[in-house]
Amino acid sequence: MTSTTVRAVCPHDCPDTCALLVSVDDGVATAVRGDPDHPTTAGVLCTKVARYTERTYHKDRLLYPLKRSGKKGEGQFVRISWDEAITTIATHLKAIAAKDAQAIVPYSYAGTMGLVQGESMSSRFFNKLGASRLDRTICAVAGAAGYTYTIGARIGTDIEQFQNAKLILIWGGNPIASNLHLWMRVQEAKRNGARVIAIDPYRSLTAEKCHQHIALLPGTDAALALGIMHVLIADDLLDHDYIARHTLGFDQLKERAAEWPPQRVADTCGISVDEIVTLAREYGAAALRGDGVAIRVNYGLQRVHGGGMAVRNITCLPALVGAWRNPAGGVQLSTSSNFPKNKKALERPDLSDPARPVRTINMSTIGDDLLRESSAAFGPKIDALLVYNSNPVAVAPQSGVVMQGFAREDLFTVVLEHFQTDTADYADIVLPATTQLEHVDAHSAYGHLYMMANNAAIAPLGEAKPNTEIFRLIAAAMGFDDPCFQESDDAIAAKAFDARDARAIHFDWDALKRTGWQKLVVPDGPFIEGGFPTPSGKCEFYSATMLADGLDPLPTYIAPYESVASNPALAQRYPLAMISPPARNFLNSTFVNVTSLRDTEGEPHLDMHPDDAKARQIATDDMVRIFNDRGSFLAKARVTERARQGLVVGLSIWWKKFGVDGKNANELTSQRLTDMAGGPTFYDLLVEVEKVAR
Repeated sequence: MTSTTVRAVCPHDCPDTCALLVSVDDGVATAVRGDPDHPTTAGVLCTKVARYTERTYHKDRLLYPLKRSGKKGEGQFVRISWDEAITTIATHLKAIAAKDAQAIVPYSYAGTMGLVQGESMSSRFFNKLGASRLDRTICAVAGAAGYTYTIGARIGTDIEQFQNAKLILIWGGNPIASNLHLWMRVQEAKRNGARVIAIDPYRSLTAEKCHQHIALLPGTDAALALGIMHVLIADDLLDHDYIARHTLGFDQLKERAAEWPPQRVADTCGISVDEIVTLAREYGAAALRGDGVAIRVNYGLQRVHGGGMAVRNITCLPALVGAWRNPAGGVQLSTSSNFPKNKKALERPDLSDPARPVRTINMSTIGDDLLRESSAAFGPKIDALLVYNSNPVAVAPQSGVVMQGFAREDLFTVVLEHFQTDTADYADIVLPATTQLEHVDAHSAYGHLYMMANNAAIAPLGEAKPNTEIFRLIAAAMGFDDPCFQESDDAIAAKAFDARDARAIHFDWDALKRTGWQKLVVPDGPFIEGGFPTPSGKCEFYSATMLADGLDPLPTYIAPYESVASNPALAQRYPLAMISPPARNFLNSTFVNVTSLRDTEGEPHLDMHPDDAKARQIATDDMVRIFNDRGSFLAKARVTERARQGLVVGLSIWWKKFGVDGKNANELTSQRLTDMAGGPTFYDLLVEVEKVAR
């Protein structure tokens, strides 16, 4: 027997981007382990990726091209050859492009975070074609915008410093489920005497293990941050030297924060005055002692109307107290801007014809957009959709409308997938894609600072092909003969990072493939002496860029679209707020079909506070219908104080086909967008709940 160990990378949409060691016996992957030498992975994998071979060799893997044989949504297909599949696709796309290539739309996100299998060859193809562009908004854009307006880039506290902090705020996240390796360092900090506080509407697995949990109302995080500012300023818990040298607009911020005394904040957030004042004083006092004071702000809180502003307000806090002086202080939303990714070489925007108009479709409004007719404002009706690295029928907001769009018989849909997902059920052509164990890729990260290499551990199963090869084949069938369409995956990966940039000066693809990972050359603390990459070079409490973009240039509070306070008439009919954060055993909609993980998760359930359940005569294990004007779905009730009163929580995202009634939580979400960057508002909705007979 021939046994080898292959260096690989977890490709999924998670900040940890783990270094993997794949055991291969006679060409078969037998185990996937965390690399014990990688400083952030430290030999530990989450329960999902530890079972990656179960996913790769799953009995339901798509191994051959398929053509639809039934109605859209029925999931009935027949096997065809690759030649027939590619010819069919090219024939349809040529006919559409002859009229207007903008009628062709790509739809993808982070099914893989790889720089090669993500948006390299695919982007080259769509740029050359002249297809509509996709604004990939579905996860993080609002928070990223607010963060960038304030400190200039998605740069923050290094995960490798968190264990040295003495006060850690976990704001809007559940790292036990979605950022495990950060949580390991938080646990180390706790053992070293750190105090850890969770700020989250829901008492998650993480919140249960923190010293304190502040359960504010969904969508009110911006107000809490303003209240903290108010107390810091009123009590003079400020680093005046850091403010004077490294910030812009403190006097204006002081006036704005004065409008948010603790009582107003308490009324807005549904928490006590004491929680606000004590939190602010702890935060300010610890920073002024020189302790590491770190905030891990996550993406859940930015999926509301004022989500961008909420992240902006939180991002202002470290500069007020000089927390950036300590490498273990500051804030982390993302580390992604540290990586000098060579996007122009990867995606080749120069292939676009500058004389042709190119519209942009927001992926968060795909439901409405698939149902639009041609118009001067919208452009051509969408006639073709190519879906890869995403499962929009399950994950896009207002799912009922999304399904209507995908069900159009005149819409030509191609889906690249590992499994027959909810979206694949609506495809005209399904193409089998390789998993991470079967192809080459290069990776950055958004939770640590290591460039990563993924080596193919095994040969592709069946007739599966990498995304890159699929788009090469379609490009060739379309007659695209530019040399870039012939580049190998290794050649593309060799361009992933710009080695001329001092941060990636050690980047060499062949060497990276051998070692698996290489840390960027960056300082231990990004803003110890200021140097923010904003227009002013300072942390901008006042942002002229925001003013120019039509936004309030100062931190403020933007109420949710749907809440008891902001929309009392709607709340008369739908009095409960709802959020749908990630289930521990799923990663977005990935891994839902892995039987062992789905069995561990159980069935779709809804957490309700005892008072809310009692008022509706609902008990644990009752089947309930959750509904609003947009739709409904069924789940099993769990009566628990983990959900604060007035809030229900449906851990997600279940494939619809595994739902009790063929639906999931996105039946209820809207296509309204955030205050910044056009992000989705998944956690900004009101619902009602009623008991139903089984």
